[in-house]
Amino acid sequence: MKIAWAFLISSASLVVTRTPKKRFYDTHAYYAIEYAQDSDTETFLGQIANALGVEVVGQAGELRDVFLVRVPHAELEARNLAISANTDPVIHAFNMLESKANSFLSSRSDEEIFARRVVSSVKFLERQTPRSLAKRAPPPIGNLPYSSALGVAKRLGVKDPLFTEQWHLVNDDYPEHMMNTTPVWDMGITGKGVHTSFLDDGLDFEHDDLKDAFDAENSYDFNEHHALPRPVADDDDHGTRCAGQVVAQRNDVCGVGIAYDAKAAGIRMLGGKITYADEASALNYGFQQVSLYSCSWGPRDDGKRMQGPGYLVRKAVVNGINEGRDGKGSIFVFASGNGGDFQDQCNFDGYTNSIYSVTVSAVDYKGLHPSYSEECTANMVVAYTSGSGKHIVSVGLCFGTYDLSGTKTTTDRGIRHNNKCTHGHSGTSAAAPNAVGVFALALQARPELTWRDIQHLCVETARIVSPEDNSWERTATGRFYSNKFGYGALDAYAYVKAAQTWELVKPQAWLHTETIQIRGGKTHSGRDEDNYIYEGGERIGSHGFESVMTITKEMMESNNLENLEHIDIRVWISHSRRGDVEVELVSPNGITSVLARRRRLDDARTGFPGWRFMTVKHWGENPVGDWALRVFDQNDDREGGKVLGWNMVLWGSSIDPLKASKYVEPVVTDILPPSPAPHRPVVDDPASTSSTQYAKPTDNLPPSHLPPTQENAPGSGADKQPPPPGTEDGDSSMMMTSQKWYFMSIGAFLGLMTAFGLYLWRRRVARTRLNEYTSLATADDIHMNAVVDSPAKYGPRIGRSTPELHRLSLDSLGEHPLIESSGTRKERFYSQFLVDDDELSPPTFRPGPGDRPPHPLAEASYSVNRSVEQVDENSPWFLIK
Repeated sequence: MKIAWAFLISSASLVVTRTPKKRFYDTHAYYAIEYAQDSDTETFLGQIANALGVEVVGQAGELRDVFLVRVPHAELEARNLAISANTDPVIHAFNMLESKANSFLSSRSDEEIFARRVVSSVKFLERQTPRSLAKRAPPPIGNLPYSSALGVAKRLGVKDPLFTEQWHLVNDDYPEHMMNTTPVWDMGITGKGVHTSFLDDGLDFEHDDLKDAFDAENSYDFNEHHALPRPVADDDDHGTRCAGQVVAQRNDVCGVGIAYDAKAAGIRMLGGKITYADEASALNYGFQQVSLYSCSWGPRDDGKRMQGPGYLVRKAVVNGINEGRDGKGSIFVFASGNGGDFQDQCNFDGYTNSIYSVTVSAVDYKGLHPSYSEECTANMVVAYTSGSGKHIVSVGLCFGTYDLSGTKTTTDRGIRHNNKCTHGHSGTSAAAPNAVGVFALALQARPELTWRDIQHLCVETARIVSPEDNSWERTATGRFYSNKFGYGALDAYAYVKAAQTWELVKPQAWLHTETIQIRGGKTHSGRDEDNYIYEGGERIGSHGFESVMTITKEMMESNNLENLEHIDIRVWISHSRRGDVEVELVSPNGITSVLARRRRLDDARTGFPGWRFMTVKHWGENPVGDWALRVFDQNDDREGGKVLGWNMVLWGSSIDPLKASKYVEPVVTDILPPSPAPHRPVVDDPASTSSTQYAKPTDNLPPSHLPPTQENAPGSGADKQPPPPGTEDGDSSMMMTSQKWYFMSIGAFLGLMTAFGLYLWRRRVARTRLNEYTSLATADDIHMNAVVDSPAKYGPRIGRSTPELHRLSLDSLGEHPLIESSGTRKERFYSQFLVDDDELSPPTFRPGPGDRPPHPLAEASYSVNRSVEQVDENSPWFLIK
């Protein structure tokens, strides 16, 4: 069959425009054909179409090598009769060409040569048959009147006045986009017995919607060191709103929490600056009873920073993982961040890119990705929050502010309103608590779930949203993953049902690779992050940089690692403009994790000195084979950098649970090559600033996502003053006592050595002088008083009368301030090793329960430590998400 040249010219124009043409499936059969293009694409495509007896329609969307072709049904039927074969005529035509090309008896005629060219070029040929696709919506409840929010409220007896506005619970406009909690409530699962904790700016525990859920025992104010986490500032409403999303009671106030029978503790740590030690304490506070820690905060989301937790905080997180919940592990839920509009990414945040965090990003009530929500390969799931003009309805702060003593100050509202609500909760701050609520439901259903089971269930049950978004990619396991949406949106019903029958994972194992040093790459740390010195390395060229690392089956077995979950990638990259650098990790199966994209506002010249990225995109993938690290920049002649080294840590389940061990957080240094760092105090090091300041919740959110009204009002009641056991005050006392005995031991040892040396020296001198008197009688003939009575002749001796020495010492100290005028001594060492003098002023520190007043040496030590805690007070960098 001949093909019209006019149609070929028309199809060539379609190759350029890629404009889809209307399909006529009633009159034509359509086929997709993929072939390897050459320099004579249009001509050869026409020749292939001619050989198959079809017409070219045009390119298939953005698939450069795939084209649609068609043939009229009438002509197809005629051809089918002609070939008398039970097969598609177009497929049959290709099969005939394939037979001719593979025949050993064929000649080298033009016809055979053409057949070989066609067969070698065509990669794929398939008839396109229209088919119906089912929407991935929640299972229908049925044609019942209570499927709407009003219907659910009536059926369940919910009287909370704002329940029908809580679209994240029942979405009347887009029913497929909600947390899907009501079917779980129907199962009798409401979070009962599960303890949650909100690390935030305080908790209005006297709010009528929260007071019955408040967990006072596991609450504390780490900013002011009070027993109760009472909000202080007018805008300390963030923690109260987050808690309301989870535990707001079923009553006649505001709305309902996802796990309304769970308990909520409040940890106030965002109301001011906080040390690493206190932050570490906060993350472990009550960790035997508390299962879930909600953390809607982190480094400031301005697209300029690359910051993470200090060693103490990392150590506390690992401690919670190893020891929390009787070894099942604390569950840390972090909001991904609100810096998307600034090209910020959650892999530049050391909290959200931790393997121990369930990192939650945002999806709005239409199932769309809000522009503020940060992307990265650490995103595990999304939960519903503000976007497309709607916000989250929750509990609001009830009343005016309190000063530091707990006394109420006047406000423009004047009197208390226990039923204050908010219609303006927003950002990833609101996404994370919704996830906490779902996890609380699952823990009631299955209390034995470990922290890793929680993450596995996220991967297994998350639901794809916005399937048309081009960020979705198929992984090696067949699942789909997106840097925007993670593995998808949390669905409470699917999650809890899966949890009920879930087989618990085996203990964790890991494989830490050797560090690859590129061309002698080395780094040397300075006093702060701006002083890192880079040596060696390979320059990032116009086509980027690539380095390959091989993982073998033997490496997996020797490290007791059965399968893959998370991957940590640590890199040492120098660059004159950090925001220009892009980093990718490519697996042996060709799956690419984009670890870092360009950030236009990041002008830092400090590079990546041992920075750790993380990806969950390779979850379940076979890791055996070659892994490639690829680094690019923007090819700007004014900027440039080098790659000095990298390594990986592969995390997963153990092969043999009996050989599994608990991970111990190392004191990691940023130098290359890495080496174990000793535990030593760091004085006046801005890079290890131990006092941090957290910013306010709506920073960096676009105006459309800001709350429509400001509803700020604090709570009331008296604070309990004693700090809880195990806080920094108690630890400080123990630390100072330990330091005191340490220095006393060293001083005593040095004193004894000095005395012994002096004794030997004087003995040698005395013997030398005695040798001058040859007529001196032997020692047996000399009385001791003869030696004592002749100091001028024999010189001073150590063996002189001890009582005289004591008297001399006391007499010479007669008016010393340590000796009272009566001649009696106070119980105190002059060198400040021991003090029991009530008249002395104690060092200024906050005593904890059972603490003794510290001694002067401990005071000096405390002053040094305190100076470290106060470094860089004017550089706040933490942000409520």
